Amino acid sequence: MSPVRFGVQALRQTLGWPLNPMGYTTAGKNMIAACEVFENITRRYGKPEFGIRNVQHAGLTVPISEEIALSKPFCNLIHFVRDETVTGKRHDPKVLIVAPMSGHYATLLRGTVEAMLPEHDVYITDWSDARNVPLASGQFDFDDFVDYLIEFMSFIGTNTHVIAVCQPAVPALVAAAVMAARGEQCQPSSLVLMGGPIDTRRNPTKVNDLAAQKSLAWFENNVISTVPFPHAGFMRPVYPGFMQLTGFMTMNLDRHMNAHVDLFNNLVKGDCDSVKQHQTFYEEYLSVMDLTAEFYLQTVQIVFQEHLLPDRRLMHRGELVDCAAIRQTAIMTVEGERDDICGLGQTEAAHDLCVGVPTDEKIHYVQSGVGHYGVFNGTRWRTEIQPRIREFIRTINYKRLTGGKSTKMPRPYRALKDTPDVAPDWRAKANGVLDEVNGQHSPASAGE
Repeated sequence: MSPVRFGVQALRQTLGWPLNPMGYTTAGKNMIAACEVFENITRRYGKPEFGIRNVQHAGLTVPISEEIALSKPFCNLIHFVRDETVTGKRHDPKVLIVAPMSGHYATLLRGTVEAMLPEHDVYITDWSDARNVPLASGQFDFDDFVDYLIEFMSFIGTNTHVIAVCQPAVPALVAAAVMAARGEQCQPSSLVLMGGPIDTRRNPTKVNDLAAQKSLAWFENNVISTVPFPHAGFMRPVYPGFMQLTGFMTMNLDRHMNAHVDLFNNLVKGDCDSVKQHQTFYEEYLSVMDLTAEFYLQTVQIVFQEHLLPDRRLMHRGELVDCAAIRQTAIMTVEGERDDICGLGQTEAAHDLCVGVPTDEKIHYVQSGVGHYGVFNGTRWRTEIQPRIREFIRTINYKRLTGGKSTKMPRPYRALKDTPDVAPDWRAKANGVLDEVNGQHSPASAGE
């Protein structure tokens, strides 16, 4: 599309020239708008920045700086450092946010990071675009993903709390199980799994059905490509980001088409505010990265086709992954009521696997009125989900630091409700209908 895009750019600049009378006519304005819409859709978007310069805490504006705490060929561990000259020395819980490696960059979790930063010491996995990783750096598969997480948790140290969003819920749970089986000192204190496909046989979505219906050979023959010259990853087999983006957009094609029709109309009218709002969203949404072919194909096989983890058949480097070995890591799962990518009950399945975790350290929460994206971004995330995660992390952090044995998990917003939250039954409820029930994996007794 590059040659066509260059021609369209030339046409737009010609029509937009101030001395060209054609640009002031109705036909000219429509042509300029059409050219800009076409250019926005077809151009390659670069990697966005987190752009978090400061956060508000206790009435103070706290400057934030990004540091690469640990650099690996396929991922950088980013540390968001708060200016201690403003906040003073704080001993907030250390949180590792594991961003999904499923097509979009880690910046998609900007809202997640911003909500956690004021009261937590935040790290995030910034996965590399596979088309920019030289072939000499070797392969990157599912086991490598797990090893990266283990290395990151060991690097950050003890009493680390992990939040895995979407796809990495599976490797994050595997990493916790492997560390527990080895008896490692730096096992995560808590693990929050948000909208993750632990068991995709529960309440399957269109995404799950597609992955299950097609053979692995079909995926390899139809969606895997080789990185072209002159990218640094020349000749590396990858799952291109634009393929994933196409799949996401076709799931809600009408909404995206209407959004671009509105963009065209707003360009013709000169509604700059609406145009800027549209472009801000789509510059992030259309920024995609390539995945290594081996990681993508193994994820399809392990998670969506053979269900090795929930069936207790998953092996990591020759070791059987046993989630029952997890005893020192509290588990919280979060799901969205209207999630059309990861159905209700799929993330909750982690509780059935982690039988060694004490009952009072298991929490399940379903947020009403949100889809997949709303689980980790937006108003409901900031006002409903994040406060519950904050309370969960701080309760577990206090229990670990004090060595307490009888600390009970407080019910989220217990002061605002007389009745405990109740987890919805994914077997009886279809996506989008929850009758406004949501909450804990195990209902709390009165007074807890």
